Amino acid sequence: MIPDLEPYPAMKDSGVDTLGAVPAHWEVTRLGRLGRLFKGRGASKEDEAPTGIPCIRYGDLYTQHNYFIHDSRACIAEERVNDYTPIEYGDVLFAASGETIDEIGKSAVNLIKGEAYCGGDVIIFRPSQRIDSRYMGYVMDFRPAAIQKVRMGRGFTVIHIYGDELKRLAMPLPPVPEQAAIARFLDHADRHIQRYLRTKQKLITLLAEQKQAVIHEAVTGRIDVRTGKPYSDYKPSNIEWLRDVPAHWHTKKLRQCVKSVGGMTPSMEDRRFWNGDVPWVTPKDMKREAISDSSVRVSKVALDETPLRLVAPRAVLMVVRGMILAREVPIAWTTSSVTVNQDMKALIPNEGIDAEYLSRVLAAAQDALASLVDVAGHGTRRLPTERWQNLEIAVSPAIEQTCIVDFLNRTTTKIDQAISSVCREVDCLREYRTRLITDVVTGKLDVRAAAALPEEPDDPDAAEGDYPGAAGRDDARGDLDRRTVVPATQEAMTS
Repeated sequence: MIPDLEPYPAMKDSGVDTLGAVPAHWEVTRLGRLGRLFKGRGASKEDEAPTGIPCIRYGDLYTQHNYFIHDSRACIAEERVNDYTPIEYGDVLFAASGETIDEIGKSAVNLIKGEAYCGGDVIIFRPSQRIDSRYMGYVMDFRPAAIQKVRMGRGFTVIHIYGDELKRLAMPLPPVPEQAAIARFLDHADRHIQRYLRTKQKLITLLAEQKQAVIHEAVTGRIDVRTGKPYSDYKPSNIEWLRDVPAHWHTKKLRQCVKSVGGMTPSMEDRRFWNGDVPWVTPKDMKREAISDSSVRVSKVALDETPLRLVAPRAVLMVVRGMILAREVPIAWTTSSVTVNQDMKALIPNEGIDAEYLSRVLAAAQDALASLVDVAGHGTRRLPTERWQNLEIAVSPAIEQTCIVDFLNRTTTKIDQAISSVCREVDCLREYRTRLITDVVTGKLDVRAAAALPEEPDDPDAAEGDYPGAAGRDDARGDLDRRTVVPATQEAMTS
């Protein structure tokens, strides 16, 4: 179904820099001309129930849904629905806030056919004319739309976007039959891409598990890294995640091993505090095991005039608040002086404890740490100080710590290189998918003939939701008559 694709025979300037040229018979309009936008409402995340009525929360748009919403992660009880906003089939949901400017306004179209609701901090677009729902899923979150949403984002540490701005989002609008053809083609292409991605993701998972197993064996004393064999004598640790440890090791609570330093955010209004030379680490930066810099920096004035403290190397950094704690508790060690924001803790090891060694220990204790995470009001995830301070770990003698760190640096390097190689392949394929969607949705490639070819059977190994077209591929044909027709014209662009 993917033969050689050619551009449309006649193109015109869209008048929008992010879209470029579009087919001559297509229209280009603003989102606000096609329907209305309104803000969702919702109560506390504590309303979530294991069963009930589907409910989409703004965080789910970042973590659960890619272009389409086929089902919900969360449910609410029927008696609580009056506190939430009902959503209809074909509604587009935008995340109204986020942690990064690059992801602000991430969206997905609702394809749940039954009753469903959304929580607060969601902006809902409800079409008032006949539009293919699956096409809307792609066109509202493809690259040109994302660039426009970035320009609309407001804020610094927390980014916001508003309906009054989203209504100006420019989009290409082909005839409805072409919308359905585009969606069908992209569904098909994405199934092929996702099959490959699943294979690569499984390999990454296996390599990561292998690395975690090597670290766990070393820092829990399952093997003596100097000999490659178990230690001669063990004793019970009475700690569930550790079990038996070498007889000469000591078990301690984390608070006995470190001093902690909290962080904060200097005033955004005072520009003297920002764009300096001092790294200001936030959860966004916690993607590496060793931290030497950050995406945002503060000035020395911020250190002089605010409670922000400089943390000398080598320290261990830990995320203690934020949505990221839904997946893991990120841990890293520092190789230069840094500051941290209020969602972080810097752990300064006591004498006799190496920062890199302690970071490896906490990485091995990931499951134990994750079990301590608490969900506070409004769904905020936090790792309370009184909990992580009482985490029990095993501490080896200083000379063995050095041996363990050296051993892990040697043995995990090849695993890291293999993971990086596979991740580059995944990134390239995702970039190809992003470019393909952009080229098709802006009419750089004509897929009408390709989309008319017979459909292939679904991949039996694909779980529902693995790819955008995994469910409801007949929805486009079923929803064409749901809306009344309202003309959309090129003149709308000047409004």
